[in-house]
Amino acid sequence: MYLECVSVPKGRSVPIASSSPDRMCTPADPASSQRSEETEKLIKKSHEAKACSYSPYSKFPVGAALLTEDGRIFTGCNIENSSLTVGICAERVAIHKAVSEGCTKFKSLAVASDKKENFITPCGACRQVMCEFGTKWEVHMTKADMSHMTMTVEELLPLSFGPEDLETK
Repeated sequence: MYLECVSVPKGRSVPIASSSPDRMCTPADPASSQRSEETEKLIKKSHEAKACSYSPYSKFPVGAALLTEDGRIFTGCNIENSSLTVGICAERVAIHKAVSEGCTKFKSLAVASDKKENFITPCGACRQVMCEFGTKWEVHMTKADMSHMTMTVEELLPLSFGPEDLETK
């Protein structure tokens, strides 16, 4: 297990546990050559999806792109509502679109915003929805410059409650 220091608001750093030393990449970094074409495409699609965001209240557009195990990509954007609590995050839009098309096995998801200093991370509700479909797939959290940090769903939501916890054996 490795620890990486990741910037958080107010200039502080927090250690993030990771199973790989190569979990963070920037476009100008030599390590970025390790990014697969698949990951590059997914990150680009997540940034493109921000353009469809309906975020008149927060003014915080978010995009997501979800890669299924069969190679399909589903995109999503955040959709706000004047009732506030009925809005939905980009990650859940992408997942719901995939599920509504019969896809429930995921390989990775990229999430994008206009944040420059910090990586955009999924909220707790999105992490729980991700967990419903497995904990071993990857989540690429990006900055506006397309740099990213990668973690698994399990790393994002340790000690999670999932479908297997409903089994009564």
